Amino acid sequence: MRFLLAVFSLSLVLLTGCANLNEPQSTGGLSPITKATVKRDSVAKLDLPNDLWERIRKGYQMPDLDNDLANDRTQWYASKPDYLQRMTERSNKYLYHIVEELEARKMPTELALLPFIESAFNPQAVSSARASGMWQFMPKTGKSFDLKQNAFRDDRRDVQASTRAALDYLERLHKMFGDWHLALAAYNWGEGNVGKAIARNKRAGLPTGYTDLNMPMETRMYVPKLQAMKNIVGNPPQYGVVLPSIPNHPYFQSVPLPRDMDVSVASKLAEISEPDFKALNPSAHRPVLLAAGTPNILLPWDNAAVFQRNYEASTIGRMATWTAWVAPSTMKVADAAKRVGMSEADFRAVNNIPPRMLIKAGSALLVPRSANVISDVAAQVADNGTLALSPEAVAKRKAAGKAGKKNKNSKTAAGKKPSTSKNSKSKVAKK
Repeated sequence: MRFLLAVFSLSLVLLTGCANLNEPQSTGGLSPITKATVKRDSVAKLDLPNDLWERIRKGYQMPDLDNDLANDRTQWYASKPDYLQRMTERSNKYLYHIVEELEARKMPTELALLPFIESAFNPQAVSSARASGMWQFMPKTGKSFDLKQNAFRDDRRDVQASTRAALDYLERLHKMFGDWHLALAAYNWGEGNVGKAIARNKRAGLPTGYTDLNMPMETRMYVPKLQAMKNIVGNPPQYGVVLPSIPNHPYFQSVPLPRDMDVSVASKLAEISEPDFKALNPSAHRPVLLAAGTPNILLPWDNAAVFQRNYEASTIGRMATWTAWVAPSTMKVADAAKRVGMSEADFRAVNNIPPRMLIKAGSALLVPRSANVISDVAAQVADNGTLALSPEAVAKRKAAGKAGKKNKNSKTAAGKKPSTSKNSKSKVAKK
């Protein structure tokens, strides 16, 4: 009996202690967590996957596409282990961020596999149609989703900005069509084209699902390709595939860029190679980073603190050997190069100027920074500077046309008979 009473008393103590854990603590300077301090509205997960692939599998939401094309593409990818290996190794820098963004929006996590189809997870990829970046945005579409494209950076290649824009676009398309497969078709083919194809089928009394529409072969294969990657990631052993492990934690973090800085200097301060730096900062496709236009850079998680420490201890007097120069008038490339003290070949190369082009007035170009230039490039130029070119032949034709018109007017004026007083009188009389 005494034993039972002791056990009962101990239980009361333990229960009281557990209840106290739920009460606000007033000691130690801590405050209870309020709703405003919680970033996510989800409950903390106690069974977080160790591997990112497992996390992606758990978030699958889209209906499977089970047809011959999907099966064919699955076998095709599975038969290319080297290609899969290169793509998946490249993806490990970006996948965690994409999955985080998808989960925050409660979107299907298989959409994280879409860059495999779009660009093979190459943020520097450029298509023949001028689509660029990991998510392959066309210039006009990119601008409509606030992806800045100027002389010094292209946000279609920016890891965070392009991911935000791609998910915004996919969300909008899903709301528009109410179906993920149709949303993906619209992402590839354009929402207007998908809308017209649906309207045609409705007029003909036909179904309007993804597999029912008449569409180009590229779009016809688009969802089957994504389904193929979904199948392989969902069950690699079934297809004889071994995926490289990707840890379920952030690969990079964003770090403020304190001043204009050469890419070579930034990578040196972070103690990483230039290729690795460019892989995380692909929008910075020039040899210099302009702080007013690129206020933050991405660095591997452990190198962010290294960069900050080395920057504070650095004795480098000039961290940027390049600056921006605005052309005061329309001029030939050779004349512009001479004015800034560069060879024409180097000037063309660093500013990516093709042959037989003129530089228009107001264009922003990269030029060497002289020793007496201390200040960084102004925000107006760094964030909005553009390079505008015009063909030399067009300028010559316009100049020739103006000269010809001037000569013609001169001849007409010279050959015109002078008015006589008689003619003048007759005109007055007629009035």
